[in-house]
Amino acid sequence: MKKDIILAGVGGQGILTIATIIGDAAANAGINLKQAEVHGMSQRGGDVQSNLRLSTDTIHSDLIKQGCADLIISMEPMEALRYVPFLDKEGWIVTSSHPFKNIPNYPDEAVLAQELNDMPHVVSLPIDDVARENNAPKSANIILLGMAAKYIEILTPEQLRNSIARVFAAKGEQIIEMNQKAFDAGLNAGK
Repeated sequence: MKKDIILAGVGGQGILTIATIIGDAAANAGINLKQAEVHGMSQRGGDVQSNLRLSTDTIHSDLIKQGCADLIISMEPMEALRYVPFLDKEGWIVTSSHPFKNIPNYPDEAVLAQELNDMPHVVSLPIDDVARENNAPKSANIILLGMAAKYIEILTPEQLRNSIARVFAAKGEQIIEMNQKAFDAGLNAGK
């Protein structure tokens, strides 16, 4: 089994934290993992993208070819659409529906929403609103990971949830619980 995932967003949104959690879960499950360098500027406001390749077999490259990604997980709708050429025709996009307008010529929101709605396999949610509703305003990225959990398939939601505890262990039990609650909110969204 394999899963090729593109993570996309803007610097400061927590894309690298999502990659860390998935990587930790894969390592603990004995699943092979390759991760490409983050492209773009990982500082706050720059675009961030990462390739994660997970497999029960040997992985020879850390880059995902165009048309081969199984899943795009994006903190931002425009960034999700930027990587559509890499998505397999049966692949899924899991994205925030809220734009992060960090450029003066940001595309029209209605046009972006329509482009996403025209795609065959998209899950979109206003994750910032869900984060506020769950008293976890800094955990929108973990809500997004929860939304994507069932599409990752090679790892179970429980393996990802356990990884959250390991990744945030140094920050204390309260932070672990807040992030696991955020993950659960994303996992249960739309059910």
